[in-house]
Amino acid sequence: MQRTLIEANGIVVRHGGQTVLDIDRLVIRDSDHIGLIGENGAGKSTLLGVLSGAIRPDAGAVRRLCPVAVIRQQGRTDDPITGQARSEFHTREDRAGLSGGELTRRRIAAALSQDAPLLMADEPTTDLDAEGVARLRDRLATRRGALLLVSHDRSLLNALCDRIWQLEDGRITEFPGNYDDWQRELERRREYARFEYDQYRAEASRLKAAAQRQAEWVNSVRKAPKRMGNSEARLHTRAYTDSVLSLSHAKQKLQGRLERLEVKQRPRDLPDIRMALGAGSPVQAKTALSLRCKRLAAGGTALLRDARLALPTGARTALLGPNGCGKTTLLRAMAGRTDPAVEFVGEIRQNPGARVGVFDQDHARLLDTDKTALQNAMAASCLPESVARTVLARLNLPGDQVFKPVSVLSGGERAKVALARLMLGDFNLLILDEPTNHLDVFTLRALQALLTGYAGTLLFVSHDRAFVEAVATRLIFFEDARLRAFEGTLAQYDAEQNRDRDAEARQLEITALEMRMAALAARMAAPKKGDKPEKLNAEYDELAEALRRLKK
Repeated sequence: MQRTLIEANGIVVRHGGQTVLDIDRLVIRDSDHIGLIGENGAGKSTLLGVLSGAIRPDAGAVRRLCPVAVIRQQGRTDDPITGQARSEFHTREDRAGLSGGELTRRRIAAALSQDAPLLMADEPTTDLDAEGVARLRDRLATRRGALLLVSHDRSLLNALCDRIWQLEDGRITEFPGNYDDWQRELERRREYARFEYDQYRAEASRLKAAAQRQAEWVNSVRKAPKRMGNSEARLHTRAYTDSVLSLSHAKQKLQGRLERLEVKQRPRDLPDIRMALGAGSPVQAKTALSLRCKRLAAGGTALLRDARLALPTGARTALLGPNGCGKTTLLRAMAGRTDPAVEFVGEIRQNPGARVGVFDQDHARLLDTDKTALQNAMAASCLPESVARTVLARLNLPGDQVFKPVSVLSGGERAKVALARLMLGDFNLLILDEPTNHLDVFTLRALQALLTGYAGTLLFVSHDRAFVEAVATRLIFFEDARLRAFEGTLAQYDAEQNRDRDAEARQLEITALEMRMAALAARMAAPKKGDKPEKLNAEYDELAEALRRLKK
């Protein structure tokens, strides 16, 4: 029998006069693996805070029937870490100068060290490299206990969750299955909503047309002709009156049915962008930017030696590598934003027609918090306001939300504004450092679509595998202080790696067969007592046939 770990009833949280959470009842049991999704600012972190006890709700109560561990989205932790967790997630004793990924690993290790029956994880893949994400996924998949996971990483939600909670307008809607199951169900509901809306419009049009015809029929009934006799006129008047009453009654019935018809709202579609962003002033050359680096170092630690990098015009290049290898430092050097602790020896050649826009992990400093989201988005743009509002709407800042000052926006919403500002600006080369951090799954898909259609040149760092698979047309691997380029997508790279592994395994098998055949040939040339030549010959022939098939 499943054991209840958390029970919440009548939860209400208000902030600034707005209701953030309004939830009747939630239950988490010991076998649950729940993915919590919702737009930025919907209240996901607030809900985790309420359920874990870090936030007191304005109304309602939470019964926690077990210890709860929390992987927080940001910040440092001084909680103790076991030796196993320290080794598993490669956390350092020294806490000075930790990178974003190292801080995340430390938060993960500290939470897992508690070995609590319920683990809540708030964007635990933030700043993690591919190896760290894979290690976290494997650890959470084998961990005993319940899980409540907030993540924009769709592959992680698919691998770990068997239920989805969607938080919208302060309320939770529950879906069975993982992220892909939720996406399919959401699309099914959207299709049904479109069908209902089309049926509603068709029925409303039919009833309006029928009512109009009834009105026209009433007006078409003529009074008695002047030359008609009195008795005939009375008969005609009575028939006229009866006809008018009958037709008016029919019209009223149609009008009543029209008024009682349940109104269906048109499903919201993403606005279309009628132009290719980044196509205003294209670079008229094969290469938008190239780099030759003799040495890149930070704090005396060498990060890169004797490396070359080129960005072909129009290509979308993903820079991949483990945490701490120097990806962010390299991007800042390419954008001319190195700090005094960074040593760069080399040459950066930027095409004269290239205009560079940069999305840094510290993107908030680019925004004017006193101005609105729309004003910030258009600050470096010569495009009309309609295009700016369309881009913001695609990034899930629709309608009147664009008129909110940046000071009241959440971290994820500020990231959307900073991204919109870059895509709307007069730039044709974008350098983006972890643009997917802090974005909800809805905005992540929209950003993915916008960048896939971007007409300029793109260089980006992301640890979101699905995002890299969808956006990048080429890859650069940052490993062991070297850069290695692959001209193709992540799927093509994986296929080539698999072919290489298959070829290596086949070569090992060929070598093993050849060694066995050589040993058999030696026995056949000098048989020992008890050896049967016909059996040795048959075995040799079998090995030779297997070798022939492998080489073929």
